[in-house]
Amino acid sequence: MPVVCCAADGKLIATPGVSQIEGSGGGGLVPWAQLAGYASQDEVAFNVFCSRGEVDDYRLDVCGAQTNLYDRLELSIAEQTFHIDALDRNIRQRIFGAKLRLYGDIVYSDWPQLSLGIQHKTLHDPFVADLLGAEDDTGTDYYLAASKLHLGAIAGLNWLWNVTGRYTEANQTGLLGFGAKGKGAELVWEASTALLLGRHIALGVEYRQKPDNLSLKEDDWKSLFLAWVPNKSLNITAGWIDLGDIAGAKHQDGIYFSIMGNF
Repeated sequence: MPVVCCAADGKLIATPGVSQIEGSGGGGLVPWAQLAGYASQDEVAFNVFCSRGEVDDYRLDVCGAQTNLYDRLELSIAEQTFHIDALDRNIRQRIFGAKLRLYGDIVYSDWPQLSLGIQHKTLHDPFVADLLGAEDDTGTDYYLAASKLHLGAIAGLNWLWNVTGRYTEANQTGLLGFGAKGKGAELVWEASTALLLGRHIALGVEYRQKPDNLSLKEDDWKSLFLAWVPNKSLNITAGWIDLGDIAGAKHQDGIYFSIMGNF
């Protein structure tokens, strides 16, 4: 009989990653193949999180929740608020996500863990997106992620890598709408790597390609992060993010902070 578990602890500490800005389990910018939380095949886990990214002219606040059903299916929801300083205006987006583990385990299988994910996005404030020429105010991303943790791989420390392919037409992850006239969805690539500095601290980098649908140049995103996982109930992440140019505002870089609780 399956056991429903609170603060499920069937995995090694820190291996599920943190909460991604669109609600999925993974890094801050990139969804990973791991499912959120510590649930094993006979457990259910539930997580809540809030994140903030603040760069020169914009601020993104995200809060959401995830559930992991028996280490097979992850369901998530995220509410985003994107503040534009120059207009003193907020843009809100809601994202429903699902991720299915197809194969493997990031630690114990010979090949990487593979997961297939979907993120359905609804933009609640499309005024700016319409002004810039976006075609739609809703869109759906599809992605396939591969992750592997190599124990003791670098100077005796555990090393994690992830590669994600995403099929998307989202402009700035959907905050500026979806697609544009004559342009649609395309395949982009995302990657993460992290070194676990002991059992409780991870240092990593991420890179995320972006489609370029609007007349304004859309740059790829990069981050450097440090995650502290004191126990399996709490995760605190801080980092530096480089988002390039956004809607004509140059060189948008700044800080990122996230806190997550596992139940």
